[in-house]
Amino acid sequence: MAIISTAGLARTFQTNSGPVEAVRGVDLTVQPGEILGFLGPNGAGKTTTLRMLTTLLPPTGGAATVAGCDLVRDPAGVRCRAGYVAQSGGIDPTVSVREELVTQGRLYRLTKAEAAARTEELAKDLDLTDLLDRKAGALSGGQRRRLDIAMGLMHRPEVLFLDEPTTGLDPGSRADLWDLVRRLRDEHGTTVFLTTHYLDEADELSDRLVIVDKGVVVAEGTPAALKERYAGSADATLQDAFLAITGRGPAPVDTTPVAV
Repeated sequence: MAIISTAGLARTFQTNSGPVEAVRGVDLTVQPGEILGFLGPNGAGKTTTLRMLTTLLPPTGGAATVAGCDLVRDPAGVRCRAGYVAQSGGIDPTVSVREELVTQGRLYRLTKAEAAARTEELAKDLDLTDLLDRKAGALSGGQRRRLDIAMGLMHRPEVLFLDEPTTGLDPGSRADLWDLVRRLRDEHGTTVFLTTHYLDEADELSDRLVIVDKGVVVAEGTPAALKERYAGSADATLQDAFLAITGRGPAPVDTTPVAV
């Protein structure tokens, strides 16, 4: 049974110039324990779809379930079963890593003892133990992203949504986060829904890719299958396949490394 399923998921925005169909009907399924790469050029509807699936934006059409919970009828159920790590993060730089994590646990109605125990568990798993009493604002870029992910995992979600998780990180920190994403799937069975503009990242991490353009799904399959079908060879680059599918490149990203 799919852990994420959408049928005709749509979102129309009302503007002064008239309605804008940001997402025109997305159909997709994600299986438990799968790493899904969700790709698209600028304006494709990728971010709007992600915001709907994480209950930050109500759909105006279609239907979806996340971890067995209906997106419209049971948004609280979705939030209890899904974790979300935004591109910009959401940590308070003035408090310690420990305080940030314990507070997150309490927001998910863990007892103080449960939140403290879960903090220690996540710190060990994400290599944050030596940083627990450091102010979050003093962390390096890679350390902050690990903290962001730890916060998203505090309530043991079945699904983790990662929005551009490695933007701005140096190559070493990117590689560390790739390893972490794989471990979440392999050791904990977590389903990961990943958006990224780094096509090498999508190729390396994703079990399967879904590519959207102009508000609809235009291609899906394993990276190798998409390269074979659209670029003529499984040895081609995902960039070649992406350009053949959309006619456009991915959005430019900030490649300035963040100090670690």
